[in-house]
Formats: sequence, structure tokens, C-alpha cells
Amino acid sequence: MEEGPPTSSGRPALLRSFGRCLCALLPVYLAGYWGLGLGVVLLGLAAYTGYRHNREQKQARLQSAMYLQEDAGVFRSQRDLPAWVNFPDVEKVEWLNKVLRQAWPFIGQYVEKLLVETVAASIRESSVHLQTLGFTKVDLGDRPLRVVGVKAHTEHDRRQVLLDLHISYVGDVEINVEVKKYFCKAGVKGIQLHGKLRVILEPLIGDVPFVGAITMFFIRRPKLDINWTGLTNLLDIPGLNVMSDSMIMDAIASFLVLPNRLTVPLVANLHVAQLRSPLPRGIVRIHLLEAENLAAKDNYIKGVLAGKSDPYAVVRVGTQTFTSRHVDNNLNPQWREMYEVIVHEVPGQELEVDVFDKDPDQDDFLGRIKLDLDIVKKARILDEWFPLKDAQSGQIHLRLDWLALLPSAERLSEVLQRNTSLALSSRMTEPPSAAILAVYLDRAQDLPMKKGNKYPSPIVQFSVQDTTRESRTSYGTNSPIWEDAFTFFIQNPQKQDLDIQVKDDDRSMSLGCLSVPLSRLLMCPELTMDQWFQLDRSGPGSRIYLNIVLRILWLDEEAVPVSPMSLHPTSPSTGPSQGGGTSEGGSSFTPIPSEMLPQHTSPESSFASEGVLRIHLVEARNLVAKDKFMGKAAKSDPYVKVRVGGMTFKSHVIKENLNPTWNEMYEVVLTQLPGQEVQLELFDKDLDEDDFLGRLKISLRDLISAQLTDQWYTLTDVQSGQVHLQLEWLPTVTDPARLTQIMQFQSQQVYQNKSVPAAALLFVFVERGLGLPLKKSGKEPKVGAELVLNRTTYRTKICDQSTSPRWDEACHFLVRDPREDILIVKLSHSWGQALGSAVLPVRELLLEEGLLLDRWLPLDGALPESQVLLRAELKLLDSARNRSDCGVTRGDITAEKQPGDVEITVPAKEAPTAANLRHRAVPSSVGADAGGSDQRAQVKMSLIHSSAENRLVITVHACRNLPACSKEGSDPYVTFALLPDKGKTTKRKTGIKKKDLNPEYNERFDLDLLPEEAAQRRLDLTVKHSVSFMSREREVLGKLQLDLDQLDLRSGVTQWYDLTEEMH
Repeated sequence: MEEGPPTSSGRPALLRSFGRCLCALLPVYLAGYWGLGLGVVLLGLAAYTGYRHNREQKQARLQSAMYLQEDAGVFRSQRDLPAWVNFPDVEKVEWLNKVLRQAWPFIGQYVEKLLVETVAASIRESSVHLQTLGFTKVDLGDRPLRVVGVKAHTEHDRRQVLLDLHISYVGDVEINVEVKKYFCKAGVKGIQLHGKLRVILEPLIGDVPFVGAITMFFIRRPKLDINWTGLTNLLDIPGLNVMSDSMIMDAIASFLVLPNRLTVPLVANLHVAQLRSPLPRGIVRIHLLEAENLAAKDNYIKGVLAGKSDPYAVVRVGTQTFTSRHVDNNLNPQWREMYEVIVHEVPGQELEVDVFDKDPDQDDFLGRIKLDLDIVKKARILDEWFPLKDAQSGQIHLRLDWLALLPSAERLSEVLQRNTSLALSSRMTEPPSAAILAVYLDRAQDLPMKKGNKYPSPIVQFSVQDTTRESRTSYGTNSPIWEDAFTFFIQNPQKQDLDIQVKDDDRSMSLGCLSVPLSRLLMCPELTMDQWFQLDRSGPGSRIYLNIVLRILWLDEEAVPVSPMSLHPTSPSTGPSQGGGTSEGGSSFTPIPSEMLPQHTSPESSFASEGVLRIHLVEARNLVAKDKFMGKAAKSDPYVKVRVGGMTFKSHVIKENLNPTWNEMYEVVLTQLPGQEVQLELFDKDLDEDDFLGRLKISLRDLISAQLTDQWYTLTDVQSGQVHLQLEWLPTVTDPARLTQIMQFQSQQVYQNKSVPAAALLFVFVERGLGLPLKKSGKEPKVGAELVLNRTTYRTKICDQSTSPRWDEACHFLVRDPREDILIVKLSHSWGQALGSAVLPVRELLLEEGLLLDRWLPLDGALPESQVLLRAELKLLDSARNRSDCGVTRGDITAEKQPGDVEITVPAKEAPTAANLRHRAVPSSVGADAGGSDQRAQVKMSLIHSSAENRLVITVHACRNLPACSKEGSDPYVTFALLPDKGKTTKRKTGIKKKDLNPEYNERFDLDLLPEEAAQRRLDLTVKHSVSFMSREREVLGKLQLDLDQLDLRSGVTQWYDLTEEMH
């Protein structure tokens, strides 16, 4: 059957087919017309074929990724597992992905507005050739960014929350750009981005919004793949596509990959530069020693004769890269080279070593290793042969030293002597670094003008010996703000200088200069200078504000060189279940010679940096009368609430008095943080709702600078009223001879709330245990350490199963009497089975040099080899009022001031150093079971959860030392609830005990709660005095708030707890 003529619908297809054939033959015709050879045609054909192949692959990857997301029921990758599937380290956050999915269209609207109105306008203004540029289409598509998992790190620093977000973006984004003047169109259609984004919430503060700033960055470069469209299709050609994607990745790395960070401050008066570039976690000294059994890559006569290799190594940590020399014709090379790298984040940052064979054309790959630097930090010294990966054979020998940062120059001479010896023995051209210098450039003022009275565009150049760093340019101002940070390695701070040049951006005009000898820093507290510096060869008022921090690099040579595997004390394959088991109470621990053990702890440089603020609430005057009698104003019943550092103190109520005297004292341990305040609020106690009598806010930074203030403060938000406060930031000393005078001064202080001033502050760092006994079942225990001093208890984290646990945690205690107080360290399995204890009388520290003890302590009630390594440092609190030989302290001590008087103090520091942006948690005031109530009101309770019955059982046993509300005593009862409790379903109440200050109840309360529900509740308990409706007697005798997730409810807890006026 004959085919008919082509229909009208088939003609366009026929024309398109003819056009494609013509386009395919046209290059051949043009090549012949211009006389080009066959090689040019083949080269063009190869480029076109490679372009098509690469584009098809990229399109297939995008389609595959989108298909996997759409058909998750058929193809499900690890990141698309159900929300209830979890992994030990990484938590799924499907709720966050749902939020992103819901908000994605609105995020797209914001991005479109940003590109069209802001970015496009900026591009048009930047060049006359781009004045017709515009975005013709901006569409983020329907595929939102996904957070595959989140890992939270809270064990490293109690003043920050560290989150690792594993993000994945496979987007159908479409962005088109057009430059009408040149008829040019370009765009992007499809982006893939995969990486781990670290988010740091720090510093945590005791005020809204509770977080000072948010810092985010990629620890390693994320993987990026872009599908170009339009004219930018050229960028998909092999070779160009790698270059284009890497250029964009370089732009991202310039502000979002370590050491670069993006910091968003949330509170005022925060030094962003110190958060954007904090002091390093440490320095790693890398000794690249040798390698052996490397693969032979060189050959001769087209592979007939096998040769050797010319190996060299490339060492990387983040953006820091070092290349060794190459060793000719050697499969067992020796380099003997040393490098020093800055470590910003552990865990997270890795050491990468790639080994190559040097060739004239392209170097051959011989293998690589990767090592998490957190292993080096824990080991201190790591000396090991590492097998090369991705290679048939070969291993490399490295020695890695972790250098801690010391804020004191006491060991500088020893460090310099060590470095000189190391340089001589290793035949180095120059010794290793003895210190690092961090320079935080804040701002400058009143710089000279340019010719013609024009504003300069200043930059700052910092130089130390042969190393120069340069700040960014601040355009068109003579009072620039940079907020930049720079780091230098220092070989000898006694001989080197920091040279500073302020120049205009064309580098031809000098705006001022300055030279700071680093030896000046050695005389400063904590090796820090935080101040204004007057510029030389500049205007009369020209100055620059710098924060210069020096840290000595200290290597703990007593640490034992170990391998990565030896950091784990036991292995599952060698556990007690093999070889016939282990007897009850025994240990799988193999004794280690004492000379192989670290003899001292290795706390962070910020250890023992906290201070004590003593608040003396004296009196008030001219308060507002809130109570009314017969319609006329009478008086008030005032009391005060003091809030500072996340803690709240409440004074007693003074009846019917507008000029009350409280004479109460409170003490709180604080770390110097920007934006912290002491807040006071006065209220009038009423039967229904208390009336407001005024408030007061005092900057903690000003109090620290003044050391001691004694003055009347005017209340705000009220018509009248003043309050008299004595506020002192207590200086610390380590001279035990001062203790007698301190204790004598302490005995002379009498306060209405029966507070006893602390005589000292005890800092404790518990590092590790060794040789602990096994559980009764013969398995290794999960060990936690509990530190108790008087009624204050601190508990560490619970380590994984091990007889040699490591905690690396610090805490502090207020010590009332160093001659009598005792520190008790208790080790137990999950706060249950006791594994041993150690007793350290504080008076023993008075006999140690510098009031510092740092050693192993044997454990009682354990095995003979059981011991714990800790550091205890005592600092005496020497009040300025106690030093009669000093006329005036650093801050002026003013006498009683009348209304309108103004006190002016000059702060010694503008802001704390970067190291002070972190601090450890304040221990909870939970009483121990030891007897001796010290006349403080207490309640005894038992709490246990029955998993079989899903029931929480709370037994209120008794109270003791309750205050008397009348001449006849008190009628106490106990009431409590589990918060949050919107329906008041968990509220319970005991019976009333008449005229009894030490009542016994022994009442049991059962509450139906699942274990996970109980762990999310907080016990809110109040001991009250039963009063009549019209009585004006005191009602609340004491309060207690207790987080149940801090208790071992499965095993049960029974103990006495201190009652306070109010807990926060």
C-alpha cells in the first residue's frame, strides 16, 4: 500500500529534521571553505561530544535525585528513612524539615525580592556594561532544603550549644538573567549541595534571648553541583564545569568554611570579632617523619623496567596546606619535617595527608590518611605508623603533639629551652613557635583626612617579623569599624614586636603607625591588652582600639605517646564474656606502669577563670506607699528580688515600712560576659497580687571594673525610692597567710538571712579514672563521678562502658571554711552501684604550692589499682573591705550618696577576652545524704519510677529546721506539682502538722507517668504554713525545684534537699 503525501501536521517535524542535518553538515562545509585540517574538525567534534555526555550525566543525576524524593515509597535512601528510625550519634529532625517545606514558598518570595530589588541594582551600579541586567525569572522550585540529621555536642563547653547539621539540597531552582544590551541570556536550572554545617549558640546568657550570638560555618567544603543554562551552558564543558563550580565554592568558602565563620549577634555590646575568630582550641605540631613500602609508580621503556617513586606529602588541616620536599627514587623516604597548624574545632576538623609521586607531567597518587584531631587532643602525644588508604601498600610515620594554650608566662622559659633543644636535635633552620598572638581589630577614631579634605578609606597592616596580615577596607570614613581578627605564630615573645600600619586603600598614604613590643604583654594580666592605642605620625586625636591576646604553647611531655586504638581502654573482643569471665568485683584492667600514665591533668585554658560577686542588700528609703487604709495611702510591706547570672534571690518581707532595712547578703559565681546585668525589683507583699515598687539594673562590667561600690541607687519606673547596695567583685589571692585575716573578717559579718561569706572558691577538674572494678554482673560499668562539698553536689556525664572512663569536666564550689570543709569524690555505675570514693580535705590545698593539687588519688572501697586523676585549685576571696592597709581600691569606694549624686568609674577593660566567652555550669545545690543540716531548712523525699506499672512514686518523709512564723512555731504542710501541669492533675498536698518545726509526714503519692514523660517534668515543691484568710503571718516556709531528668528514677533516690526562698 502506497503512503500518501505528508500531512500538514508532519511538515514542521520534517523541516526540523532537515534543519538539524544542515546544522550538522555546516561545520564540515565551513572547515573545507576555510581550509582547516581534519584535526580541527575532530577536536571540535570531541568537545561537543564531551559537552553532551557531561550534560546528560548531570541531567540524569538531578532527575534521579528528584525521582528518589518523589517516589520515597519505592526508592528510599538512608536520609529518607522514617522519622522513628534513629542512629546513635545523629538525630532526625523531621519537624524541622516540615517547617522548611511549609515556609519554602515564602523563602522563595524573599530571595526573589532580594535578587530583583537589591542584587540586580548593585550589579547595575557596578558597571556601565551591565546597566541593562535584570532577573527575568527567580524560582526556588518545590524542593526545599533538607536537614538529614542533627548531632548535638554539649559535653565540651557548658557555655555553648554546638550543633552539626547534615544538610542536603537537591533543588529544582531556576534563575534566569538577561543583559538586554548584548542580547545575552544565562541562568541556573538545578543545584545540588551536600555538607555538614556547624551551628554554635554562644555565649549562653541568663537573660532573654538566652543566646548571645549564632555562629555557623562548614568544617569542610560542601559538595556543590550546578546545572547551567543559556549562555552559561559553556560552563558545562569538561574542564570548565570543574572551574566554574570551584570558583563558586571558593566564594562560599571565603565566608562560610573554616576558619571563616558567619556570626549573627543577638544582644548588644558583643564583640563580634572574638566570636567570628575565637582563640583556637589548640595547636597541633605535625612531625612528618618517614614512610615505607610505598608503591612504585615510575617505569622505563614503556613499562618493561619497573622503577621506584619520587614521593612527597601534602598535609592539610582545613585551609592550612603544607607540601614537603620530594625524595628522589625512594620507596622508604625520610622527610623529618615539622609543621604547626591551628585547630579551631574539635571534634570535627581532620588531618589529611596525601602522598604523591613527583613526575614531570602529572603526579601519581600513592595513598592518603585521614585522622580526627579530637583523637590527638585526647592523647596529647600521638606517635604512630598509619597505613595509607586507597593504595595497594605503604604506611606513613607521624608524630602529632597537642599544644595547650596557657594564659600565663610562668612556663615561657621552659618552652623556649625545649624549642631550642628541639631545633638543634632536628637540625631545623629555626625553632618551633613558643606562643600564638591573636589580634582583634575593633575600630579607629579621628584619622587624618586626605588631601582636599576628603575622607580616607583606611586599611590596617599587622606585621610580626616576616609575616604580614591585612584588614579589609573601610570605605570613606576617618572613624572606621573593622571587627577583624588575625593570628600569628610567635617564636620568642621576649624579642619580637607587633608592627601596625594604618594606610589609605591605595597604600600610598600613611594614616598612622604603632609598634607594640610583645614583652609588654608578658607583664599584663592573662597576657592580654584590651585598650585604645595612640597612633604615631598621625593626628593629635588619632587612636586605634585593639584587643591583643598572647598564649604560650605548652606540650605536656609527661603524656605517653599512644596509638589511636589505645585511646579506648577495652575492646568488645577482650571483654569479660570471653575466657571464662571475670569474678564479681574484679576488673578487666591491665595494670599500666606508673611512668606510662599522665601525671597531671590537661584542662582548658579557661579553667578557673570565674569570679564571685558579693551582693549586700542594705536598706531602702522613700518607697512608694501602696497599701491603703480607709481609701488613703498608708505604707507598704516591701521585699526585693535580685536576679543575676540565671539565679534569683528573694529577701524577707518588712512589714509596714517605707524605709526598710534588710541587711542580707548573697553570693554568685559568674564568668565575665558582655551584656550581663544585676537586676533588682522591689514589691509590696499583698494577699492577692504584689504591687510593684521599682526596679534597678546595674552593668556587671562596670562592677567588675570598679571592684567595690557602696552607694544609693535610684529606682526606675516609680515616683520615688532608693535602695542602698554594697556590690563587690571579690579579688582572689593564693597566699595562705591571708586566710587568718579573711576568716576573722568573715566572723565579724552578721546578716539577717544568716548568710556566711565565702572564704574561698574551689575549682575542680576531674579528668579520668583508672582500673575501676566491674559491675556485679561482670560487665564493664557506665561510670559517673559525683563531687560533694557541704550541701553542694556536682555530677559529671556518665561515660560509656569502661573501667578507665574519661570525663574532662570542671566545676566550682564556694568554700566557707577551708580549714574544715571536705571534698568527696564518689564514683558509681549510673548513680547506683558504688565503685569507690576519695576524700580530699580542703586544708591539704593550703600546704600545696599555689594552692594547687594536680595528681592521681587512690579510691577507697575499690580495687588496689583504682584511682582518679583530678586537679583542685583553691583561690582565697580577699575582700577589699578586709584590707585595712589599702586606702583606695581600683574602683572608688564612695560614701552614702544623696539623690542626684553621680558616681563615675573608668572601666579597666572594654570587654572580656575571647577565652572568657565560655564558662562551665554552676553546680546544683542538692544536699548530700550526710548528716548535719547546718540549721538550713530541708525536706527529705524519696522518688522512684516503676517501669512495670508506669508509675512515679513520691514519698515525702519529713522536714527539719523550718522557720517559726509565730511565737508558737509553725503549722507546716507540703504541696507539690510536676511542671508543666496545665490541668493541675499532678498537684498533691500532705497533712498539716501543728506547731512543729521538724515535722514527719511519711506520706506516699502515686502518679501515672511513662518514663519518658517523667524525665520531662520538673518537681515544684513548696513548704507552707497553714494560715487563716485574714492572717498576715508568713505563708511560704521554703521552696524546691528539681529537674527529674537529673535523677536516677529507675534505681530510686532518697535524700535531704535544701529549701530556699525562691529558685530560678
